[in-house]
Amino acid sequence: MALALDYTGRVAVVTGGTKGVGRVIAARLLEAGAHVVVCGRNAPAAPVAAGGREALFVAADVRDPDQAKRVVDTAVEAFARLDLLVNNAGGSPPSDAATASPRFADSIVRLNLLAPLYIAQAACLVMRGQETGGAIVNIASVSAVRPSPGTAVYGAAKAGLVSLTRSLGQEWAPKVRVNAIIAGMIRTEAALDHYGGAEGLARIEGALPQGRMAVPDDIAAAALFLGHPLAAHVTGAALEVHGGGERPPFLGQAGG
Repeated sequence: MALALDYTGRVAVVTGGTKGVGRVIAARLLEAGAHVVVCGRNAPAAPVAAGGREALFVAADVRDPDQAKRVVDTAVEAFARLDLLVNNAGGSPPSDAATASPRFADSIVRLNLLAPLYIAQAACLVMRGQETGGAIVNIASVSAVRPSPGTAVYGAAKAGLVSLTRSLGQEWAPKVRVNAIIAGMIRTEAALDHYGGAEGLARIEGALPQGRMAVPDDIAAAALFLGHPLAAHVTGAALEVHGGGERPPFLGQAGG
């Protein structure tokens, strides 16, 4: 997908940027001319690279406030500024809410809600000191805005992230814009197994208004728009990137 947004000279951090959707976001930023820093708990097998350029990797667990700050500090030390933070790291395995351990619940909330806050705090302090300010994009989920059985804690944490986005969008204005992407189901390498194989995937996609799930480039395009000066008057917003959303179950039951 060719993106016509110019990020030349801009500096971006992408958490969880070594694989999946985060890696695609980082690659599109590199192609658009940005200097990119990616972080993860483990180094990727291959560097994140695109357009003949390579992202700087920092080993960090952003659930730890000190490690989260170190990612921002590394970006500023390397490139002297920070223009965009994409809070992409997140996720959760399925779990029965009735039996999920306190340790499990705490880990999911820390990864999906507190970690984005910790690194956003560090990024905000840098961006406030820049004439052009900066932008933060939080990757949320449709689980934040509809029931999320099997991943209830994850859904609650993402709902908190959307609320946090709206509050910070007001509190940190006008220097720092804060927006969220409410991502729908995404066709990734793991989607076939997660959604019951090719047949299950086809049934799900056939029920979506756009006739398909999102692909990582859909999320990347939205992130690059929200982080760019083209979106200069967009803050505290939650952009739904879900192809029109899921059909209400009662329509199928009623034959609609």
